[in-house]
Amino acid sequence: MKVNNLEQGYFGIGIQNGKTPQNLGVLWRSAQNMGASFIFTIGKRYAKQACDTHKAVGAMPYFHYDTFDDFYAHLPKGAMLVGVELTEEAQPLEAFKHPRRCVYLLGAEDHGLSKKAIAKAHHLVKFKSTLSLNVSVAGSIVMYDRGLPR
Repeated sequence: MKVNNLEQGYFGIGIQNGKTPQNLGVLWRSAQNMGASFIFTIGKRYAKQACDTHKAVGAMPYFHYDTFDDFYAHLPKGAMLVGVELTEEAQPLEAFKHPRRCVYLLGAEDHGLSKKAIAKAHHLVKFKSTLSLNVSVAGSIVMYDRGLPR
């Protein structure tokens, strides 16, 4: 993504109550490759992942929050919270205009985002899928879409 001084922006990406350590490692590797500024978890702690072969957690800031409320209280100033969730009210990703400064939040495959996270999100996005996708795949799709010209 080409960024000039007039279009400065950043994004972070993370998982709420991630289900498996492997998903974290794969998402972190994709985040590093796709230009994320930071990564985070809410609920369960990150541990060194064999699938984080690029050691993304050492290459960019990593944050852990015990609760959603703690995470929400520490959103970067001016950043929009974008929840990724298969809900009726979510906007199709294909038509979504990504905020210049945002934080993408994904939920675990088995439970999705919490009701509180859905209610507090500035935007909700979804993409064409009849079933829930692996969280690292879903996050990679969102980050790839962010880099597409609109």
